[in-house]
Amino acid sequence: MREIISIHIGQAGIQVGNSCWELYCLEHGIQPDGLMPSDTSVGVARDAFNTFFSETSAGKHVPRALFVDLEPTVIDEVKTGIYRQLFHPEQLISHKEDAANNFARGHYTVGREVIDLCLDRIRKLADNCTGLQGFLVFNAVGGGTGSGLGSLLLERLSVDYGRKSKLGFTIYPSPQISTAVVEPYNSVLSTHSLIEHTDVVVLLDNEAIYDICKRSLDIERPTYTNLNRLISQVISSLTTSLRFDGAINVDITEFQTNLVPYPRIHFMLSSYAPIISVEKAYHEQHSVPEITNSVFEPSSVMAKCDPRHGKYMACCLMYRGDVVPKDVNAAVHSIKTKRAVQFVDWCPTGFKCGINYQPPTVVPGGDLAKVQRAVCMISNNTAVAEGWKKGSSQRQGRILRHWRRIMRKSELKLKMMRRKLNIEPCDLEICLFSFGISQLGVLGWHCCPTPTISFPVRYCISPVHDWQSRSVKLVELV
Repeated sequence: MREIISIHIGQAGIQVGNSCWELYCLEHGIQPDGLMPSDTSVGVARDAFNTFFSETSAGKHVPRALFVDLEPTVIDEVKTGIYRQLFHPEQLISHKEDAANNFARGHYTVGREVIDLCLDRIRKLADNCTGLQGFLVFNAVGGGTGSGLGSLLLERLSVDYGRKSKLGFTIYPSPQISTAVVEPYNSVLSTHSLIEHTDVVVLLDNEAIYDICKRSLDIERPTYTNLNRLISQVISSLTTSLRFDGAINVDITEFQTNLVPYPRIHFMLSSYAPIISVEKAYHEQHSVPEITNSVFEPSSVMAKCDPRHGKYMACCLMYRGDVVPKDVNAAVHSIKTKRAVQFVDWCPTGFKCGINYQPPTVVPGGDLAKVQRAVCMISNNTAVAEGWKKGSSQRQGRILRHWRRIMRKSELKLKMMRRKLNIEPCDLEICLFSFGISQLGVLGWHCCPTPTISFPVRYCISPVHDWQSRSVKLVELV
């Protein structure tokens, strides 16, 4: 067997996980209580879907998955949802307080309290495998739990399971859509762990998927459920060859072999086609050349960057459904002749193709139309840097404006206090008994042992004065 363990970290990782396991169950005919009426070999784990599900002697199929969050709200939704009987209770781990969008809390303080329990549960899942192949890690690096605890868990997995493949499905902060002002800090801090401790990372971007939902599915106000169901189609297509038989199966380790030319260059773009609503589906053909051309369009990419501005190093095309190798070869040959799709000089024919006969499944009552064939592309393109640069520069400008507003308020309060005390700023001594640390914070002064700090605060307590006497001097930072 080639078992895969899925790890879902933080609110975003868990919600994406809910959509993924919902789709897996529909594809394999597994009911929400874990029972599978079509399974004729009860208690014998010899089918391909056992790579993602472990089978008990009673015939129940339990996902090889771990859900971790530092606050109980999202885990409670899983415990009370439709699939509450599917997951093992010990594999749903929650803590008392969240990371508050702070990388340090998720990595060094609150996250440290649950990391040993997480690793113990992962060890039990790994011991239940006959041939563990790797891990799929789902998280968002803009939040505190996904970035902080996610980085910590990846570091520990590298120590305990160094030779196993680790694929990350990571939701990066969007250029225009932001839920927290500190997202760039969290994402930068966690990117180091992603570079060092993962083999392949698929970048996902809420803003890009929002645009796809609006344009292709005619959803005026997409919800996270709409976004997550699109993401789950990508992940399902990548893992189809592990769960079903096909003409050309692509193993999980082959993604790293074919897509990563150098270990640190492993951040991928993803696209999926056809993404079409039920109203439009019956008016289009969806042939193999059409869907192949669609995944190379910039509008299909699930990250906010334009692949035409970069060059491809490698592409992996995963076809599923009514597809034959002859059509795939013709479609790939057509793509190679296009000027818009440019490869680097040292890798001119970097195509890896997989074909699986299992047609794509859709959630009943969902937005996607059921089609006969689909393709998912994972590509290594230099345009990834453009998406990072664009997003970080816009977010940086927004953060600087935020800090300027804070500093303007602090300056006004400082001037009022100067007038009230009738003293000069260069020779200002304040007794902490009469003023208090909290009031110093209100004035925009940062109480730290050294005047050299990393964010824009103008006044700082000088370290040269005696702290025991409670008398300090405020120095103006240049």
